[in-house]
Amino acid sequence: MRPPAPLGAIRHLAALARHGDLGSYARQIQRLGGCERPVRMEGHRLDVDAATGEIVREITDRDLPAGQLLIRCNNRRATRCATCAETYRKDTFHLVTAGLSGGKGIGPAVARHPRVFATFTAPSFGPVHNRPAGGRCRCGRTHTEDDPALGTPLDPERYDYRAAVLWNAHAGALWGRFTTYLRQQIASRAGLTRSATRDCVRVSYAKVAEYQRRGAVHFHAVIRLDGPGGAEDDPPAWATTELLTDAIRSAARLTETPGPVIDGRAYAFRFGDQLDIRPIRSADFAGSSELSSRAVAAYIAKYATKGAETAGTLDRPIRNPITDLIGSGVTDHARRMILTCWHLGALPELEALRLRKWAHMLGFRGHFSTKSRTYSVTLGALRQERADHNEALARARAAEAGHPLPDPDTVLVITHWRFAGTGLTAAESLFASSRSTALAMQGEPDHA
Repeated sequence: MRPPAPLGAIRHLAALARHGDLGSYARQIQRLGGCERPVRMEGHRLDVDAATGEIVREITDRDLPAGQLLIRCNNRRATRCATCAETYRKDTFHLVTAGLSGGKGIGPAVARHPRVFATFTAPSFGPVHNRPAGGRCRCGRTHTEDDPALGTPLDPERYDYRAAVLWNAHAGALWGRFTTYLRQQIASRAGLTRSATRDCVRVSYAKVAEYQRRGAVHFHAVIRLDGPGGAEDDPPAWATTELLTDAIRSAARLTETPGPVIDGRAYAFRFGDQLDIRPIRSADFAGSSELSSRAVAAYIAKYATKGAETAGTLDRPIRNPITDLIGSGVTDHARRMILTCWHLGALPELEALRLRKWAHMLGFRGHFSTKSRTYSVTLGALRQERADHNEALARARAAEAGHPLPDPDTVLVITHWRFAGTGLTAAESLFASSRSTALAMQGEPDHA
């Protein structure tokens, strides 16, 4: 049962209704598409005729029903805004799918290219509670799947928290080195020089970072072999799935990135011994031991909206580790990793890692979802396609209501907006949660 609306929100809506602004107000909130933490902007917009200099239309924040311009937060984290995160998940799904089966400007022939789904894990920093296939954990217990002890150290005092934090901080650089070694290993197996290999085959990938329960980042990646032209170009006959799998194994084993020297200890980082590589078949493949294109795309898209909070930490930056962690629900293990980040972040030799800024991410400072340039369509292109579609709908509705929008080819748009806060008021939250009210307002003209 839905809780009663706050009295202040009801009074606000009643005042708007008396002045005839309720329909426009509803549509301004509805255009957010359910965003839970919209960005509030103050300022104005001018539409100026490019030929005459005449002001065709002027919109200021006070003209808008909410008194401010509200735009979607577009946060990818499901814990921050479930609606915007769902949009990001769907975009990521289409991006990965296009690189596996075609679509969004990529031809279907890409489905014939050799491609695998690989998972790269972190090394061990000390024994942790787990659920081994052979039976009991090393602690002597059999843990349930939802046991909060899973992923935490058996002996926190001997766990290498420094190495764990620094691993996360260097994971992005390690992946970059891996892609270089992978191209070298492919060239070696083809019996070609690296420059000659570049002229006949290209490595494309899309990857996502995921936190293991112990707080260490690992990567899931679709890795594909193309011709030199990318997704639209077939690779040579010798570029097989088997060759790609073998080259990935060798490259992962050889890749190492140097780390800092702290208290006389020189750190260097490699991937863990657990490396899983599985071939990807067609979109309709339903086998049990090999993955389908859609299954891989759905898996990567799911993790694109998650962050370090899945490892028991926070989903926001930490300003003060003492006050921010009190009553935060952060696990003891994550707390120790955060405090390790804070301590190491004060060292001058580690300034470039910005560990204090990324303490809530347990040291990881890379992008969660990345792809190579020619893998498939970009997220920006998908967003632009959606924006163009919404613009066309808005123009059609405005024309039907007798308030046609200016022609974008003949109008110069001048805008000046400044940040004024985030979130919804109580009245706006009430409207956002009342789908029936919003739907009832759709047919009314919008003069904003």
